[in-house]
Amino acid sequence: METIHGASSFSLSSDLVSIHITSEGGQIAPVNFTLGDRIVSPYSLSPWKPDEIDAGLPVLLKNLRGDFFCLPFGPQEGGEPHGETANHEWKKVSATDDTLVLDIQASDVSGKITKTISLREGETALYVEHHIEGVEGQWSYGTHPIIDFSTIPEGEGRLSISPFTWASVYPEYFSTPAEGANQELKIGAIFSDLAEVPLADGGTTDLTRYPARPATDDLVMMVSKPATEEQPFAWSACVLDGYVWFALKNPEDFPATLFWLSNGGRSADPWNSRHTCRVGIEEVCSHFCDGVDLSRKDLLRNLSIPTTRKFSKENPVTLRIIQAVAAVPEHFGMVESISPDGAGKVKITGENGTEVIVPLNWKFI
Repeated sequence: METIHGASSFSLSSDLVSIHITSEGGQIAPVNFTLGDRIVSPYSLSPWKPDEIDAGLPVLLKNLRGDFFCLPFGPQEGGEPHGETANHEWKKVSATDDTLVLDIQASDVSGKITKTISLREGETALYVEHHIEGVEGQWSYGTHPIIDFSTIPEGEGRLSISPFTWASVYPEYFSTPAEGANQELKIGAIFSDLAEVPLADGGTTDLTRYPARPATDDLVMMVSKPATEEQPFAWSACVLDGYVWFALKNPEDFPATLFWLSNGGRSADPWNSRHTCRVGIEEVCSHFCDGVDLSRKDLLRNLSIPTTRKFSKENPVTLRIIQAVAAVPEHFGMVESISPDGAGKVKITGENGTEVIVPLNWKFI
């Protein structure tokens, strides 16, 4: 155990990756990836440390960083935001040279969640698995990778995801003005192109370019197209300075992707308008960022979009995600596609047609 950015953390490393995971909340960051002669660290660390903010705030906010898994998703009536999985202590079950296994007994869902993080020699990837047992009923859940764009000039980072069937701006205030917050996207606007998303004051904005829209926090949700034999996974990606961070998922497990566009739009503690140039790229089964009670109302059923999953004690569920990075050449632009390239590689294609081949066991998901 080490204290990393103020939080007690587990560590794991391979020849190309070193990773830290907080014991409270199981939050992943920093993660250092070796790409040739440079080391990149795309995951965000909050601009505060746990002991620098109000002691009454949830552990989730004290430790806020990188990625974490939540079950259930969102604010909870009478409970902690994103549930005990995002706030309580994860215990070490086992560790080897390439794998760390943690678990938590979560009383709010009456179940046990086992987190397994694995690295592979010669790869710049995290293989992340959550095995869920003992849980009964309809529940929402999701991942929360937060990527730091603070060293990227305005508009020069690029965001993209695999083809989607439906997309919308959050249907209510995401950043409430009464709480000193600000947002810029049109509430509830439906869109079909990330490059043309309606603004509250008219016109559109390009969500594929970031950082953008300073002093705002906004949220959008995109529902992934189902997997096919030719395209057996869905993906999300962002291009930073000479490299791409990307995630692969099974869209049956994680039907939607949220972009939390956090660029200083929240002035309340602990944000204080300083959580800037960050993007949460969250793979979810949820109704936007809402709590499980609202997700259970199945408000998108007319669009055949699931916002919860049925769990049963008799049938444990295993959810898998891959998060990885790869170097890309200058002028690679936005990621246009990520597809299998044989059994152990993926091909990442940029908007100018340039292709990058990455060793990756995509069949993991």
